[in-house]
Amino acid sequence: MTDVLSRRDIDFLLYEWLDVVSLTSRKRFSEHAKDTFDAVLDLSADIAHKHFATHNKKADANEPTMRPDGTVEMIPEVKKALEVYASAGLIAGQFDENVGGMQLPTTVARAAMAWFQAANAATAAYPFLTIANANLIATYGTEQQIDDYVRPMLEGRYFGTMCLSEPHAGSSLADISTRAVRQDDGSYRLTGTKMWISGGDHGLTENIVHLVLAKTPGGGPGVKGISLFIVPKYLPDADGAVGDRNDVTLTGLNHKMGNRGTTNALLSFGDGLHSPAGRSGAVGFLIGEEHHGLSYMFHMMNEARIGVGFLAISLGYVGYLKSLEYAKVRTQGRPLGSRDPSSPPIPLIEHTDVRRMLLAQKSYVEGALALGLYCSFLVDEQDTATDESAAAEAKLLLDVLTPIVKSWPSQWCLEANSLAIQVHGGYGYTRDYDVEQFYRDNRLNQIHEGTHGIQGLDLLGRKVTMQDGAGLTVLGSKVTATIERGRALGGDTARYAAELDVVWNRIVEVTATLWSAGDSTTTLANSSVYLDTVGHAVIGWMWLEQLAAVDGKDGDFYAGKRHTAQYFYTYELPKVGAQLDLLASLDRTTLDMKPSWF
Repeated sequence: MTDVLSRRDIDFLLYEWLDVVSLTSRKRFSEHAKDTFDAVLDLSADIAHKHFATHNKKADANEPTMRPDGTVEMIPEVKKALEVYASAGLIAGQFDENVGGMQLPTTVARAAMAWFQAANAATAAYPFLTIANANLIATYGTEQQIDDYVRPMLEGRYFGTMCLSEPHAGSSLADISTRAVRQDDGSYRLTGTKMWISGGDHGLTENIVHLVLAKTPGGGPGVKGISLFIVPKYLPDADGAVGDRNDVTLTGLNHKMGNRGTTNALLSFGDGLHSPAGRSGAVGFLIGEEHHGLSYMFHMMNEARIGVGFLAISLGYVGYLKSLEYAKVRTQGRPLGSRDPSSPPIPLIEHTDVRRMLLAQKSYVEGALALGLYCSFLVDEQDTATDESAAAEAKLLLDVLTPIVKSWPSQWCLEANSLAIQVHGGYGYTRDYDVEQFYRDNRLNQIHEGTHGIQGLDLLGRKVTMQDGAGLTVLGSKVTATIERGRALGGDTARYAAELDVVWNRIVEVTATLWSAGDSTTTLANSSVYLDTVGHAVIGWMWLEQLAAVDGKDGDFYAGKRHTAQYFYTYELPKVGAQLDLLASLDRTTLDMKPSWF
């Protein structure tokens, strides 16, 4: 079986570049060493290959269905794989020891999760959401809520969801209509409908913990009235065990293009179907304070956005490895200029255009993986740095990079999947090979946890301007430091550093031009182009960082890194020039196009 990820690349990024072992000098990670990190990665790779990858195609072909009694039917391999995952303690990996966690660095935990996302995106979605759910409750919940919900989730007995969107309000959370009313006992009663809920119902665990956004009275219009609630499928009894069924009803399953093994639900809260006599509405428990729900939920959403980026990276990476393997063994055609029709056909990888497609994939997925792990390292830095200023800087930098690490891989690692199909030729378009499924699974990532357009608005409209531009300034300082290091190394690395310097200075100038328009509508009209432009520059930065890390090292692996960086700087980075020209022109083509003209 082809590896779903490159362990050699992960080891290089974690140990030779980021020096993740240095984190063990901090109190939180002091019980760890390289050996424990390796053990977690080895275990993850083993379980992913043996229990997740083995049913990936079966789950895709046999998606969950809703039985007449409202329960969910799915293939048994999903439950078995998740039981193995939970019994290995991996759900609890990055959590505090006092709730049963291992206190792993987020960087290592994310690298471990990537194996499962690459092996089986649909099955990996259940623990992925559960970890983010438990992290939110552990951060903002009460001790009782942690005991009732976080501990069982970390043990794998409960799984978690996030319930934001509604049938009439997808990304526009100001328009949600789910309501919550406080009761005399301090609980709330919720009524409303939630749509697109991944993991929204299933029979995989004893309970499902829904985190639900709802409006409470007195909070003002729009998002100001939103609060956040724990709404379990089954209510806990006095001892914290699973008790009565809550009034949460599965009313339908959405059938998607990809990620078919993950249930995606339409849920009704408080429709009376599961409500005992005398109780109206689903029982919910407030997290934190009323009317602060969206700020709490962003804790989970931002974690999920980085996770979505990793999912896109993982799917792009496994597609690349599959197409690389295919290109090495599949023979087709003869060398250019060959005049002997009787000569044997050559492997696809001998054709220059196939190598171009493989290089493009490699540059996308390895550049994106570096960015994902770098952002994960920033999470560890903001949470554990002993220097307060270093922690604050890490947080600021992570805020700026989050829309990029979510969206750039979702766009360009999907392009890697498209190229993987192309390498396979006609076979790549068939279900007999894996690469068509990877494309379908990956296509969702441009949409969920905030569309590409929303991330562009976030980056240009908020992140680069926050604190009077401090976010863009700190990112620029990091990029510039790498550029200076690259210049000092000489050779091609110095040349690439000079090219990135020109691009970055232009980005800073164009950002100022955009905000000098005096009209935010014009400024933000091409924010998606801005996101793509800055994203390409950031990946260029990641490749320059990797070049510095391989300097002076010999062997095929390091030579491959150097040549892939050459590809990115020759073929990819120059693309941003035309995009920057477009942005600097303050073009209004999309704004001035009237709906009636379509």
